[in-house]
This record gives sequence, C-alpha cells and structure tokens, in this order.
Amino acid sequence: MFAAVLMFGQYAVGLYAPRMREDVKGVLLRAISSFVIAFLVLAIIFVALLESDLNRTTYALAAAFAFGATLINRIVFNRILNRDRFKRRVLVYGVGEAASAISDTMRRRSDRRNFTIVGFVGAGDEPTRPQSERITNPQQPLAEYVRQAEIDQIVVALDAAMSDASAQALCQCRDNGIEVVELVDFFEREAGKILVDFVSPARMAFIHSLPRRGISRLLKRGFDIAAGLLLFAVTWPVMLVTAVAIWLEDGIGAQILFSQERVGLDGKTFRLLKFRSMREDAEADGISRWASRNDSRVTRVGAVIRRLRIDELPQIINVLAGQMAFIGPRPERPEFVADLSAKIPYYAARHCVKPGITGWAQLNYPYGASVEDSRQKLQFDLYYFKNHSLVLDLMICIATVEVILFGKGAR
Repeated sequence: MFAAVLMFGQYAVGLYAPRMREDVKGVLLRAISSFVIAFLVLAIIFVALLESDLNRTTYALAAAFAFGATLINRIVFNRILNRDRFKRRVLVYGVGEAASAISDTMRRRSDRRNFTIVGFVGAGDEPTRPQSERITNPQQPLAEYVRQAEIDQIVVALDAAMSDASAQALCQCRDNGIEVVELVDFFEREAGKILVDFVSPARMAFIHSLPRRGISRLLKRGFDIAAGLLLFAVTWPVMLVTAVAIWLEDGIGAQILFSQERVGLDGKTFRLLKFRSMREDAEADGISRWASRNDSRVTRVGAVIRRLRIDELPQIINVLAGQMAFIGPRPERPEFVADLSAKIPYYAARHCVKPGITGWAQLNYPYGASVEDSRQKLQFDLYYFKNHSLVLDLMICIATVEVILFGKGAR
C-alpha cells in the first residue's frame, strides 16, 4: 500500500508522463509535491481508517528514504533511457508533406524518448520537406539497407498512393521481421493523438464514439455521477470561499455564476455554468472573443480561479444533470463551432460524445485560443474516442491534479 500510494502521488503530478519536458527544477518540484500528496493520503489511511499507532520516527525515516531513493532511481533511469541503444531505430519512408509532420511536431528529445530517427528515405518524386533531418538515398534494395542500418521500424509517410514497387519493398522488409506502420498509427502510439490531416475517411469509421447504450453506457454514467459527487464533497468549501471572494471584489449582489451557451452531444446546446472570472460587461458589445493571455477582462479573483481551474467547478451541476460527462472534450460556443467545423476536418466528431470538465486533450495541450489550437486538441480528442475505457477515465482524473497544482494551460 505504501508503494502504491507513492506511485499514485507521482502519477498525479506528471512524473510518469511519457513525454515529460520538465527540467531538473521542475522534476524536483513535482517530486516534492507528489510526496506531500502521498503522505497526506497515507496519514489518512494509517491514522483515520486503520487506527494505526505507527511510530512517527519510523514513518519519517520511511518518508526520507523513499524520497531520496526515488530521486536517485529517476535520475539513473532517465540517463539510461535516453541512450540511443535502448531506443527503437526508426526509418521514415517518405520525404514529403506527410513525413515533415514528424520533423515538425516531434523535434524535442522528450518527443523521441522511445525512438531515434535513423533517416528519411525518398519514394518517388516527392519534394523534400524535412530540412533538419538526415535524408538517405540508399543504392541497394530497401530490405538490404534496413538490415545493414539495423532498423527496427519503418514509418510509411507518403503524400501520394503507394506504388507497386514500394509495396513490394516494404512487404519484403516486413517478412524479414521489420515492423512497418503507417504515419497515423505511429503518431497514435508515440504522441497519443490522431492526425486529422492525414487520416482517411475510411479509417475515421473505426474511431468510434463513447458507448451510448447497454452496460457500458451505464458504467460511464455511474462513473460520472460518482466522480461528480466526490468532487463536490471535496471542493464545496473552496466554492464557498470563491463566491465570497467574488463578492468582496465586485460587491455583494454581484453575479457569482456565469452561464454561457455551449454545444454538447449531437450538436444540441446547453447552458454551461462557471464561476464568473471576467467583468460583468466583458462582452457588452455582443461579440464573441477567444480568451487571450493576460486578458484585461479578467478580474483579480478571476485570474486566481482560472489558474487553479476553480472556475470550472460549477460544471458539476451540468454533469449531474446529464448535459456533460466528467471526462470528455471541452464544449465550445456555437459561434466558434460553426467556424471551426468549416476549417478543421472531422471537427463535428466531437459532438458524438458528451463534453467533459476535463479530458485527454486538456492534459496534453494547453488552453486553445485559435483555429490551430482547436485542430491540435481535436487530434487528442479523437485518440480518446478510439481508446476510451473506464481505466483511461480514471487515469485522466488522477493526472488532472497536475493541471490544477501547476496551472498547465491556464489562461
């Protein structure tokens, strides 16, 4: 139980994130936070639930030893993991627009923690797009080059339809034991998202929405109700303090809750509830605007509750009313949905499920305030639709602690 709670604390603050980009200072801060969370939970378990008379000296020694050993273990493990000999050697088959998606969006070391790019091989007359990558033009057959270069995986990233010669070369590599995957599958596994610009309509048919009937639907709804009630039981004092703080800043009688029309399941609209974090005249001219960084419309109390995501807590009511789920894509305003649906492929797929308070996209991408941000978040939402499960929902709930503690993506 001791080890399990420590792992829970570290997962909650992002220390098990596969693409963590924090420096040493960030890792240390998260490690300290994880132990604070873990030992608060352990104290409750040992004292309140088990009525244990655990010796405090033993408890303190265990905490100090576990903290030091965990940091040493993480440092050693990360140094070993970052060596190329422990990574898959990947060859990208293609040098055009599709291939450049890897070099453009997977530039950092954290993005390539599981693999190393050996090179890009041209196929046909594609114009070369990746500029900072190694472009190879092997003179021998592809299978022979792959064997000599000790390739583990080939990622097929072609702009045009594959020729018969390319198909035969790749089949030979596969028959020799080399894993051959398409670009979309590669990104799904390595980045946790589905590329909307390269996924075919036929493949989209297999990206199913969350269950809407049967036992799976009941389990999902049961999870939403249980999570909503638990969150309310834990946070009602915070919500009470927030309401008082809004009145202290804007005067007693000022509007505390803010409701706004959003698009939900099947494109139907509903009124989303939030604590008011902007001035009451924020959109007095009737024009809808994205929230921007350092937005002048945000109040002093609003800046704090936005950073800590406290402004989202009234959406518990939307969850219990069945308008939202606890986990799902964030609902957008109708004015923005019309514009985004015309500019982003498959954007309407978001409305096949209930919107959520938190979700996979919120964990993996910061606050979105543009069409490109919405495109990126949709790619994470599609991954969630395809891979959803109650276990994934639970993992997202735990990982949301990092978003709250460290203000990831707040604006």
